Amino acid sequence: MSTQATVASSFMPNARQGISRHRVLLVAGYVLMIALIIGIFGYGFHYYTANALERPFLEQHGFLKPSGKIGVKLGFLGFGMFAVIFLYPLRKRWAWLSRIGTTKNWLDFHVLLGVSAPFVIALHSSFKFAGIAGMAFWIMLAVSLSGVVGRYLYNQIPRRLNAAEISRKELQDFRQQLSERLAAQSVLRQADIHRTLRLPSQEDVDRLPAVIALIYMFCLDILRPFRIAGLRRSVIPFPEKLTTCGGLLTTRHRNLEQAIALAQEEASLSKRILFLARSQQIFHLWHVVHKPFSYTFALLALFHVGLVLTMGFF
Repeated sequence: MSTQATVASSFMPNARQGISRHRVLLVAGYVLMIALIIGIFGYGFHYYTANALERPFLEQHGFLKPSGKIGVKLGFLGFGMFAVIFLYPLRKRWAWLSRIGTTKNWLDFHVLLGVSAPFVIALHSSFKFAGIAGMAFWIMLAVSLSGVVGRYLYNQIPRRLNAAEISRKELQDFRQQLSERLAAQSVLRQADIHRTLRLPSQEDVDRLPAVIALIYMFCLDILRPFRIAGLRRSVIPFPEKLTTCGGLLTTRHRNLEQAIALAQEEASLSKRILFLARSQQIFHLWHVVHKPFSYTFALLALFHVGLVLTMGFF
């Protein structure tokens, strides 16, 4: 496979790749966890919102207290989820584990479990966060939030199929190809395209503090669909502006949607190139913060479980 083809495959829109088995399993995992969390919270809403003095007299107390029939199972589920979560860093050290699946697929489920586990543990503790268990919960929440940020940063640093980082030169070459294809199309006006793809200068980005650069990247990604919608609105008649919710939905015009897809790909790639160095820098700093919090939580969680088993609290 050529370099340009490899780079192109890294930025192919998800819609072109079809629904893979991994994506089906990932979506099913999110649906299952959301259903579990909402279901148990809905069942115990009256219990969870009652004060500590009222709870022992409620019928659900024997089920939803941390040592109750449901509460203790949620605790074991949460602990099991974190045990699986910690397989992801171990995968880099155990050769037999690294041969199972791909790094990206592992990371997707790592994030799924990391985002879901705090909710499961909160239900297990019946929303009482005190003592060592409470300290572990807040550290776990910090780990979970930082994990979401890390997954976003990971997606900003494109990689080849062999996991080696793509060079800026290769990215620039592919971007030039996209620009030429955009210039060749006759559906969208070049002035509208340039306005939509407008980005700050490299010098301005390099001067931004790390946290501000991260927020800036995130805002650009949030605003991009609305900018693309503006491109669509600039060429479609008024009735279609209504049926497409102001250009946010696709139209039936094939040439227009092909041009829109090119513009969207160009905008995304241009942003990644612009913030490539900052993304790498922030990702390195993220590792420095994420790992100590993760290990601290693991120790507190093990201490909590060991104490519960030793004292026979369930």
